[in-house]
Amino acid sequence: MTLASFLAFVGVAALVICTPGPDTALTIRNTLFGGRSGGVLTALGVATGLSLWALATSLGLVALLVASEPIFRAIQYAGAAYLIYLGIMALREAFRRQGAASPAAAAISPRRLAPAIAYRQGLVSNLGNPKIAVFFASLLPQFAAGGSSFTTLFLLGLVFAAMTLLWLSAYALVVAKAGDVLRRSRVRRVIEALTGGLLLALGLRIAAEQR
Repeated sequence: MTLASFLAFVGVAALVICTPGPDTALTIRNTLFGGRSGGVLTALGVATGLSLWALATSLGLVALLVASEPIFRAIQYAGAAYLIYLGIMALREAFRRQGAASPAAAAISPRRLAPAIAYRQGLVSNLGNPKIAVFFASLLPQFAAGGSSFTTLFLLGLVFAAMTLLWLSAYALVVAKAGDVLRRSRVRRVIEALTGGLLLALGLRIAAEQR
């Protein structure tokens, strides 16, 4: 693999990674409710999922997935259902009725998101999107020597995962930096409603997408 090919891959990967999607929305939400560590662990879960997709692509398993309509659809609908579930939970939290809360009570943050849950949500949401498998199967061989080198395919996939981790972690750091403002009751509810609606819409879109 030449340096020019690698740089071209990095450019294409950066363009794709910087496009907001379910991983971005989930990272922002989990940063609000789990702090900087919650956002970074969500990003790490996403990167882990990408690494597993890269491994599957390198081993040729993704080709079997793409060729099998029932398996592809099962993963697609399961992933869409998970995003829809997360979106509904976020919307429920956003519009949850508060009792006669005092101003001091309204300023208290909701229960903190557990680190393990943040990581799991990032991992499952990524693995539940078979479009990533199709994307890897079509993108990585274009930059791998001969199109079939296991090592090159896997390393390119790991580079993509690492770039995603850095990008989403940067999101988490920015959101965490503004945490005191964003976690105010009214602002938090607005952001929770927006991210919940986005996750719900993305889940419905993934469920309706054709291969």
